[in-house]
Amino acid sequence: SDIWALAGSVAVTGTGGPLLPFRCGRVDYGPGQGVPPPRLPDATRGEDHLRDVFITNMGFDEWELVALSGAHSLGRAHSDRSGFDGPWTRRPNTFSNSYFGILTDTRPFRPITAPNNNTQFVYSDSQLMMLPSDMALVESNALRYYWNLLCAVRYAANSTLFFDVFARAWVKLVELG
Repeated sequence: SDIWALAGSVAVTGTGGPLLPFRCGRVDYGPGQGVPPPRLPDATRGEDHLRDVFITNMGFDEWELVALSGAHSLGRAHSDRSGFDGPWTRRPNTFSNSYFGILTDTRPFRPITAPNNNTQFVYSDSQLMMLPSDMALVESNALRYYWNLLCAVRYAANSTLFFDVFARAWVKLVELG
């Protein structure tokens, strides 16, 4: 688990993101305890599920929950692995706050049927996509929607703020196992 955690930290820093502290010695499960249950959210589910995973079960705050979603600035979804397809940003090899600029843009996303019959959302130019869990940050009917949207808008406008909160949340996520 240390190797995977270190690889993720180096990838974020190496693609332009913040320097992420790393400590060896993380213990997920002891010998004979099997494989730990998944700790990351199901991308097909909404805000309540995100909150259950990150806030209720793992102890993150709202700023950290939204910042961790910003990891989608890197990479793309692959249909053979996730059932979704496409990049979140125009520069998927660069860690930045661009995910939040796209997520909070006033141009609408429209739902489409993705591979494996999942629903994903495509940006107005149809080149970029978002998962249902991404859209939950900015399209909720709950009062907390305004807080999530405020975080996303602040991160879109201030990469230093995003990098600082992301780094804190990443370390917390990695050290939780």
